[in-house]
Amino acid sequence: MPRSLTGDAPPFDAPASASPVRVSREAVYRAVWRWHFYAGLICLPFLILLSTTGALYLFKDEINAALFPRRFVVPASDRPSLGPDRLVYVASQAVPDAAPLTYLDPAGPTDPAVVTMAKDGEKTLVSLDPRSGDVVGRVTPDGDVMMVIRRLHSLSYFGPVANGIVEVVAGFLIVLVLTGTYLWWPRGQVGGVVTVRGDPRRRVWWRDLHAVTGFVAGGGLLFLALTGLPWSIVWGQQVRALSNAAGLGQPSALWARVPVSTVPMGEALTQAGWALEDAPVPLSRPAPAAPIGLDRAAAILRARGMPAGYELALPVGPTGVYAAAVYPRDVARQRMISLDQYTGRPLVDVRFSQIGIVGRAIQVGIGLHKGEVFGRLNQFLMLAFCLAGIALSVTAGVMWWKRRPSGSLGIPPWPRAPGIVAGVTLLVVGLGALFPLTGAAILAMILADCGLRALTGRRPA
Repeated sequence: MPRSLTGDAPPFDAPASASPVRVSREAVYRAVWRWHFYAGLICLPFLILLSTTGALYLFKDEINAALFPRRFVVPASDRPSLGPDRLVYVASQAVPDAAPLTYLDPAGPTDPAVVTMAKDGEKTLVSLDPRSGDVVGRVTPDGDVMMVIRRLHSLSYFGPVANGIVEVVAGFLIVLVLTGTYLWWPRGQVGGVVTVRGDPRRRVWWRDLHAVTGFVAGGGLLFLALTGLPWSIVWGQQVRALSNAAGLGQPSALWARVPVSTVPMGEALTQAGWALEDAPVPLSRPAPAAPIGLDRAAAILRARGMPAGYELALPVGPTGVYAAAVYPRDVARQRMISLDQYTGRPLVDVRFSQIGIVGRAIQVGIGLHKGEVFGRLNQFLMLAFCLAGIALSVTAGVMWWKRRPSGSLGIPPWPRAPGIVAGVTLLVVGLGALFPLTGAAILAMILADCGLRALTGRRPA
């Protein structure tokens, strides 16, 4: 990872006797340094936000239990739980004139049941003690602390355009890690590789701290960027569509003989999982019989081995279904089942093993990203990478502040080697081509850089 975001320059002003190879290496270094600066300029403020919110969300269960124990922790008891029908009825009484949308089954003996109620487009999450039926909490999604943190993490609070910024930042973070690795690579120096010299009063201390932190955590930040991209608004949707079309994601054959709606599973369920979010919700065949009811649907799901903690969407209209999904920490136990509302017959039953290899790999990556796959070690490892992201951002900012000339942005100058500048830039553009929004941002930066040089009349140094 980086020697610095805007770190000390190599001996650019090589003497006339310097070898062509050395001059060439210095030119490459300066060109890479320039792009590292640009990538950091884009990433830094967002990296701090993403790292902070990501670190908090890793421990969402622990934070919720500590801050809101009444809503998230119910007393353990030997009493049998009430049926989902009864709990939904209690929730309906708590939010009059609202319609129940989903029922969340308790995942453990101290977890509440949660019913999502909707009225005039507004949702309310009603938490209940599953044994007593007491309402222990009621909140809108915008009032839920972890939902706020999650939406800040994805920038979805600010609309789809802002959400696209996350994709741009993730792509630039990959550029930042790769260019930083080149800048960090040892070239005979003693410090700044795995050791930190000086003290915080000296710029070299900040430079070395930045370099060593990047060396230790660069791979983890690259992993977080890559596993965060499947959620992105352009790249993620393209990968999902391509993998589904190739039979490597959604197992579309399971829907081949089932009537389906135009509603994607991701709209009906929050736990559908990345590979199945775009899968269509099946349709029940209208029948003269009465619907089986929520209690019977829950009993069928249990009989089919659905793990506890599943989310169950209630039927909407005469062709609606009971659609259930579970997204436990054990990725291999992820599952989705849809039941005909009149017969209880499973229309679609998808186990994790039936998802294509690309879909499975991405969902495992997402689970690791969220610290959910191998317990505390996964949580603390991801936390370390988040803290490293914050440390890299802070040290880069301090270095830039200390080295920038008065009244200038301190942008590293291009080398006097147009061929090398073009070559390095083409490599960066090639990386950007893998991520459409990042590529568009890179092209915009190239045009802005050319325009700046034209206006100021500056040439490469």
